[in-house]
Amino acid sequence: MREGRPLLTSDSAQQLCAAIDAGAASARVSLDLGRSCAEVTISNGAAQFGDAALNRALLQKIVRQPNKCFEIVDGQAQALSIFSETTGWVRSLMPTAGAPTTLVAGFPMHRIRATTPQADTQQKVRALGRPRGRVLDTATGLGYSAIELAKTCTEVVTVELDPAALELAERNPWSAALFSSENIHLIVGDVAQEVSHFADARFDAVLHDPPTMQLAGELYSQAFYAQLRRVLKPGGRLFHYVGDPSSVAGGRATAGVMRRLADAGFQAVRRANRAFGVTAVTKR
Repeated sequence: MREGRPLLTSDSAQQLCAAIDAGAASARVSLDLGRSCAEVTISNGAAQFGDAALNRALLQKIVRQPNKCFEIVDGQAQALSIFSETTGWVRSLMPTAGAPTTLVAGFPMHRIRATTPQADTQQKVRALGRPRGRVLDTATGLGYSAIELAKTCTEVVTVELDPAALELAERNPWSAALFSSENIHLIVGDVAQEVSHFADARFDAVLHDPPTMQLAGELYSQAFYAQLRRVLKPGGRLFHYVGDPSSVAGGRATAGVMRRLADAGFQAVRRANRAFGVTAVTKR
């Protein structure tokens, strides 16, 4: 979170409105998207944020937009949304019951139905077994996978194509460890190209969680899978997020991914239904 810039969601704005309506002198709400709570002074029918104040009308504008996170800047509420010059996509933070997710061109980048981005991330990491050593995370996004992997791995190399994704991560309190963890090595670049620069058998595991096939089809290609196999050590493990295997589209996509992984030389290619993906290993 940028220093001095409180963050609000529809829920926290609603709490402030309720405090104003009740004539309270203060309200305890989260100003960092649910990571902690702070005391906000209520004065003259407005919530006070240092020299700035948000009156009830401004707070109600936030209340009416439950799928957005807002940054308080110069007394105004600005949605955390960025247009990417690199991809042409609009990226925005969307609040959830836990850490926020990113909407990219309207697609949420984490599972949020009956789960949370943190639980979704933990399922993906668990699909790798007990990842240790050096791991490649192919799509940084908000950095949740890299942060989770860094808890047990010696080094996490994470690659992000879009600088706008990292700008959004810098403004997300839940992504702070992405920039502070000593064992996370962040590369800004196209992983479809960056992977060719990695030495053979460099990684013990790969977590491949790309955008949808509609947005990044090259990251679902047999040629890219062959590169992932090349950079994995013998017996190295891959997890590839695909999507809901119970849906018609997800089932077709999963079958195609499994076929191309096998054709690229992976072995033991199996569905990981709980994590909505596929696991595979390299030959020992």
